[in-house]
Amino acid sequence: MPDRTHGNTCFDVAVIGAGVIGCAIARRLSLLGAHVAVLEKAPDILDGASKANSAILHTGFDAPVGSLEAECIREGHREYLEIRERLNLPLDRCGALVLAWTEAEEAKLPELIAQAHANGVADVEMLGRNRILDLEPALAPRVRAGFLVPRESLIDPWSAPHAYLLQALETGATLLRDCAVTGGDFDGSEWRLETSQGPLRSGIVVNAAGLYGDRVDEMLLGESTFDIRPRKGQFVVFDKTAARLARHILLPVPGEKTKGIVVCRTVWGNLLVGPTAEEQSDRQTAALVPETLEMLRARGAEILPALAEEEITTLYAGLRPATERKEYRVTAHEGRAMITVGGIRSTGLSAALGLAAHVARLAEALGLSPAPPADPVWPAVANISEGAERDWQRPGNGGILCHCELVTRREVEAAMTGPLAPQTLAGLKRRTRVTMGRCQGFYCSAALAACTKGRLAHPMVEDDDE
Repeated sequence: MPDRTHGNTCFDVAVIGAGVIGCAIARRLSLLGAHVAVLEKAPDILDGASKANSAILHTGFDAPVGSLEAECIREGHREYLEIRERLNLPLDRCGALVLAWTEAEEAKLPELIAQAHANGVADVEMLGRNRILDLEPALAPRVRAGFLVPRESLIDPWSAPHAYLLQALETGATLLRDCAVTGGDFDGSEWRLETSQGPLRSGIVVNAAGLYGDRVDEMLLGESTFDIRPRKGQFVVFDKTAARLARHILLPVPGEKTKGIVVCRTVWGNLLVGPTAEEQSDRQTAALVPETLEMLRARGAEILPALAEEEITTLYAGLRPATERKEYRVTAHEGRAMITVGGIRSTGLSAALGLAAHVARLAEALGLSPAPPADPVWPAVANISEGAERDWQRPGNGGILCHCELVTRREVEAAMTGPLAPQTLAGLKRRTRVTMGRCQGFYCSAALAACTKGRLAHPMVEDDDE
């Protein structure tokens, strides 16, 4: 690999994109001893596809048998369980119920169970209607049958990638935000990337650019073997009183295109319904559509009738980087020292650690041969889930700033420090839960603006001239 020089650093690996996949890859390569740079064009990390998902840790029971996706979900699930306590990451081992509501869906259940077994998920259990209603008393009684997937779990979709990247940074990685890649050339030995912050040299480039993965390939390689077709998912989030209605993750029988609409609790104590699967050409805007959201609310009430009486906390939408084919689009470009990680759709959160391990093997095949650190750092991220003690329950927390989500001044102050301090309100929200509650920041925004004044690269309000 190229020599490193102070002031004109040649990194071992440049990872383009700081979504959950890029964060996990940076962590794995840093723990192997690689000198890693993470380049993110947005003001903060997790600002693309990774900012909005269902927050489920999947087992991969319904992944295509023998696929890279199945392998990475299985490995990612295993590693998350292995490392989560050291990183202080939450886990709600609630399990999932796959529910059949029609005769046609019921007929597909044996095939799905066989698929689960082929994917190594052997602990699924077929259930009749009466048993399902025992497990989920609030379900609509017209449910016909289903099966239990005990190891499907709920996690925090933001704390996990924050922890992955924080460990990478503590191990020597460099994060460059507001850093868009605008071009690059490979001279046979190293890459010279052109960025909005100037040139950067690297031995290997990993394209984890998510919704822009095909365009990054076209920019750096002159072509792309896939086309990103953004797939919008809209969600409805109900108040915390609704969480009592669902004990498990409630999954539909999956279709050919998507996993379908899910009803589940969140680790923050709410209940969500979604996502939809709407293809669009716009890669930036995930617009909320009132008619679609009303459909989601009605669908939730069809599954859990009592949900019709519950209030809504918020609505949100995100984009998934789907392609013209269902499978992951992961390629090591021989002779170009570049790895593309594309087409990672709805299972990216679950597969991230497994994909990182796969990319590390590809990087080693391209010549990466670093020496792992003898004693890696294991930074524990702050807990923002309801599954463990929160900071508001501890003395000396400085008082509560966000009363809907019980976020303390000490939590906000702690989030604003360190190598991964947020640069935007959205980034602060993903680190602490501020403004996520019923009032959506109506009551706490002024206090937050005062607390963060002069400390965010993209402030909540423009500073005055005083």
